[in-house]
Amino acid sequence: MTNLLTRIFIGKNKDDTNNPKIRGKYAALGCFTGIFLNVLLFAGKLTMGLLSHSVAIIADAFNNISDAGSSVVALIGFRLANKPVDKKHPLGHGRLEYVTGFIVDMLIILVGFELLTSSVDKIMHPQLPAVGTATLIILGAAILVKIWLFFFYRKIAKTINSTALKAASFDSLTDCIATTLVLTSAIVAKICGWQIDGYVGILVAVFIMFTGLKAAKETIDLLLGSTPDPEFVKQIYTFAQGYPLVLGIHDVMVHDYGPGRQIVSFHAEVDSEQDINIAHEEVDRMERDMHETFGCIVTIHLDPLVMNDPLLNELHQVAVTAAKEVNPDFSIHDFRMTMGETNVNLIFDLLLPADCKMETEEAENLVNEKIQRQKPNCFCVIRVERPFI
Repeated sequence: MTNLLTRIFIGKNKDDTNNPKIRGKYAALGCFTGIFLNVLLFAGKLTMGLLSHSVAIIADAFNNISDAGSSVVALIGFRLANKPVDKKHPLGHGRLEYVTGFIVDMLIILVGFELLTSSVDKIMHPQLPAVGTATLIILGAAILVKIWLFFFYRKIAKTINSTALKAASFDSLTDCIATTLVLTSAIVAKICGWQIDGYVGILVAVFIMFTGLKAAKETIDLLLGSTPDPEFVKQIYTFAQGYPLVLGIHDVMVHDYGPGRQIVSFHAEVDSEQDINIAHEEVDRMERDMHETFGCIVTIHLDPLVMNDPLLNELHQVAVTAAKEVNPDFSIHDFRMTMGETNVNLIFDLLLPADCKMETEEAENLVNEKIQRQKPNCFCVIRVERPFI
């Protein structure tokens, strides 16, 4: 069904997901489908909930209408995020998708809280719901619809790398659990005559609030600036290996200005004896190729490496060994050497892992001490940094 809808509404260019227009079509398809199905589920559940006086079913119905509202807000977010660049926003409006996503998360939490208070009131003033066969059928059908929506959202989210639709897929999965609890409550009331409606309503409300809080945390992380997808970073390193003049890359940074709006920068190492014009041409070509392949803006800094100086190579190895002795996860790059009258100046960057608890000054001193213990005439100029990926 998902493939059929994609062929009908996206068209023959459905694989061109780096194209903002195609991405927008996918987003519209996901949001409109969610709105349509959730409104139908809301109408059916609310009718049966009112007829049977079941707060759990009514709570589940409002969960569905909040999902529809979330899809409306998400759709607005997608539209606003696709606005063209302007003088005040040279990098576009892509992060508006995250802002509207956060609004959706807050609405979900609010709905969950309201349903929690209603369920507590139901426990304080119990009333056995009158559950009929039609109610059970609608709840069973709702579970099947939500299972399909889970897979539908998940596939589109992967296709266009959308955090909003990814959250919607997770929400659909929790809805399946919530509706299953409501169905269980209805069956128990019908067969055993037990009044557990209010307690199940509380469980549904907790599920809703948990979903909202989890999604809100993910959205806040994106707005603050979270680490990029490790698979994407791996692809960058692999891509760089396809250029013979590039000996390695470091200082990789990925700036996220919304889905499909990423800026990538890094340092590319080349042999210092290589013709600078040829090396520059290679790096320019890499920037263009990465833009076409990944759909991101790429800026590459050229770093010359001295390859055939025995003394530099020896001291470079001394510095690498010293760093590894302090911490096996330490690494160095941008290694240079200058000769003074009495000392040899070693200039390099010391990279600490992101989770390293050691203070930067302590790490610098320990590495410096180990180098000077082995090479007393060496004076180290060390810049300590941590990765941005």
